[in-house]
Amino acid sequence: MLAIRNLDVAYGQIQALHGVSLTVAAEEAVAVLGANGAGKSSLIKAVMGWQKPAGGEIRFAGEVINALAPWERVARGIALAPEGGRVFRDLPVEENLRLGAYLLPEAAVPEQMEIVFDLFPVLAERRTQVAKTLSGGEQQMLALARAMMSRPRLLLVDEASMGLAPLLVERVFAAIDRLRGRGVSILLVEQNAYVALDVVDRAYVLENGRIVLEGTPDALREDERVKAAYLGG
Repeated sequence: MLAIRNLDVAYGQIQALHGVSLTVAAEEAVAVLGANGAGKSSLIKAVMGWQKPAGGEIRFAGEVINALAPWERVARGIALAPEGGRVFRDLPVEENLRLGAYLLPEAAVPEQMEIVFDLFPVLAERRTQVAKTLSGGEQQMLALARAMMSRPRLLLVDEASMGLAPLLVERVFAAIDRLRGRGVSILLVEQNAYVALDVVDRAYVLENGRIVLEGTPDALREDERVKAAYLGG
């Protein structure tokens, strides 16, 4: 579904990503773990088309998308749930969701909204509630749900745990886990390895703009470098 090869991203003379290669198969959930400044945001920007790669290739569903505009990538089936649960705070839940469906035919929106409410029942209960009155965890779920309104084939999830209390993190990642097996591939970019490794099939570790480790969640949990850096071991 997604294949990134030898990706370089630079901001002027500062290089953020160095030859990054990774894959996400159809209906697979993959995490990219890394501390602040590791290059995770640069990876998201490159996949979404917000930052032009300095080198390498991004391929989605067999097509090289390096030259595509962000809206063209969304139209092909890539969606982003941004960090911090960024939502339209002054709009009700239902209107936030409708904005995520702007590329869908109007006749398809009610059905997709019911699918999303089935995935996120707490949002169904709050469909008329203004987004800024939701809890932090509910706002993050709304960001995920809004991204799902476009019927994506690939969902990018950027730092879903950021700023949330542990109980809310647990609820948000339970929601992410429910997305698996729904016909969508997931690329989860996350600093919190504890929760990320519970909801993915594979994971990469990104340090200083380079992939330094790759493996299954079980293998990475047992890796001494991962334990020391991310799991408090």
